[in-house]
Order: sequence, then structure tokens, then C-alpha cells
Amino acid sequence: MMRLLTTGALVFLSFVVVMQAGYKVGDVAEDFTLKNVDGSMMSLADMDEAKGFIVIFSCNHCPYVVKYEDRMIELHNQFADMGYPVVAINSNDPEKVPEDSFDNMVARAKDKGFPFPYLFDATQQVAKDFGATRTPHVFLLQRSEDSKLKVAYIGAIDDSPKTAADVKDKYVAMAIGAIENNGTPDPEFTKAIGCTIKWRE
Repeated sequence: MMRLLTTGALVFLSFVVVMQAGYKVGDVAEDFTLKNVDGSMMSLADMDEAKGFIVIFSCNHCPYVVKYEDRMIELHNQFADMGYPVVAINSNDPEKVPEDSFDNMVARAKDKGFPFPYLFDATQQVAKDFGATRTPHVFLLQRSEDSKLKVAYIGAIDDSPKTAADVKDKYVAMAIGAIENNGTPDPEFTKAIGCTIKWRE
């Protein structure tokens, strides 16, 4: 009985550690190299003139993502020229969700006309590094004076996951506006609402 309790406690502690892993606001984000839907390998360093990035963990199948895709396109179109392009990343295991395979990513990007990179996190390591848990899940990165990319905001795109018509607070837009005015995003963290990332066994 004691052995079972000890094992259970270790499993619980491991779960807590996993849940607490990932970046917090203010942390420096490490670069990564992932395959884009155009077949090229891409890193954030490839866009060295950007002032930051709207990194969104996304996918094909999640109904929350589907409701947000047009808003993701709008974010990119609004802020890419200001130096904050969207970078979408799919970290779902295609063995669990075949709709999220790389080939289906290519098809989805073409169908929607994504103006931003849509990258495949095949090992799921980038999602683990960031601490992403949902789709969509946003990490707004801001380039500091020493060229490091610091996390400025984490959470949801806005306050209306069901429909764009009911949006009152555009969290990502508000955060970029604050940064551009030499301020601090408020809020700097919100709860990401969406499907859970489908991890490998």
C-alpha cells in the first residue's frame, strides 16, 4: 500500500512539474528551427528585422482554432508591417489526430491563404520549451536592446473564443500597443481557451 502511495505521489509531482514547465513573462525565448508548409526550414533568426513575434500554437482540427483563423490572419496583416508577424506552430501528434499531419497543414494553409509561416513541431519539443498547452495559445515575443527575444504576453488572442463579433478586449493587440508606447502589457497573462495539445504517448 505504501509503495502504491509513493508511486502515486511521484506521478502527481511529475505531472505538476510538467504543468509548471515552460516560459513565463519576462523569460528569454530560445530560437528554434521547424519545417514550414512551403517545405523550407525556418527559424526566428531568419526574420532578424522583426521587433517581435506573435507565436501561436495552432493546428487544423480544433474548432477553437477554426473560429480564430481569420483573426490570426487579421493579426498578421495588422502587425507584421509594424514588426510583429504571426508565426503559427502545430505541435499535435498526427498519429493521434491525422487531420493535423504535415500534408494536411499544407492543404489548410493553402485553403485559408495563410500570409504567415505555419510550422510543424514534429518532436513537440518547441511546445514543451514554451509551455504551450492549448490551441490556440499565444506567446508574444519582444526583441530587447541586446536582441534577445523576451516573452511579453502569454495567453488568449482576445476575450471571445466563440465569435469575433463579441470581442471586447483584444489582448494581443493591446499588448503590442503597450509595447509600442514603451509600456507593459496589461494584462500580461490570460487563460488560453482551446483544445489541449495532443501529446505523444
